[in-house]
Amino acid sequence: MADLPFAPFRPELADRLVAALDVEGKIARALATLGPLEGADVVLLGDAPARAAELSAAGARVTVVPLPGGPEPVPDALVAELLDGLPEASADALVGMWSCFAAPSPRSVAAADRVLRAGGRLLVVQEYGRDDLDGVRGTDRAAELVRWSRRDGWYLGSGFRIRVVHAFWTTGDLAEAGELLEAAFGEAGAEAAARLRRPRVTHNVAVYHRTRPAA
Repeated sequence: MADLPFAPFRPELADRLVAALDVEGKIARALATLGPLEGADVVLLGDAPARAAELSAAGARVTVVPLPGGPEPVPDALVAELLDGLPEASADALVGMWSCFAAPSPRSVAAADRVLRAGGRLLVVQEYGRDDLDGVRGTDRAAELVRWSRRDGWYLGSGFRIRVVHAFWTTGDLAEAGELLEAAFGEAGAEAAARLRRPRVTHNVAVYHRTRPAA
């Protein structure tokens, strides 16, 4: 499910996780600001119904391009192939959710530039890390996210800028937050839950953004 950056330990919990993630709408507001999206033709890469609804609510005309598989990174060449099926200069913005444009992704970024109109915006939503979910992700993934966001990392070295969104998973109380983490992520989730001191889980999101270079 592209509304989430990971597959829960129990797939039937995906809808609960989506409902708890970013109830304040910070990610949607960041995209609307960085786009801008009102009145724009927007391509959304990833079958993400919640995000598609938010983009539409921001005034965008949304075209969804589903991605194969789950939350695992989609190969750069495959993302480029999917984008090559879209008309040239047909979008004002292109939004990638979680599994696409993972660093490094030069072919898919070049394909995105072909689809974007002059001045069009590429907005890549990825995790930023350094939050309550680092223990769930594992040390290798947490370190990878840090590398991505460094000044000498691929994104910032390829013309992207970064907007960090301090999102949360919000639940009714501390017990519910702990139950959801443990049910969704097993032992790692239980360990993360034991460290909570309030009924919401920090989840930091990076929106890597760039303007299509002039021809």
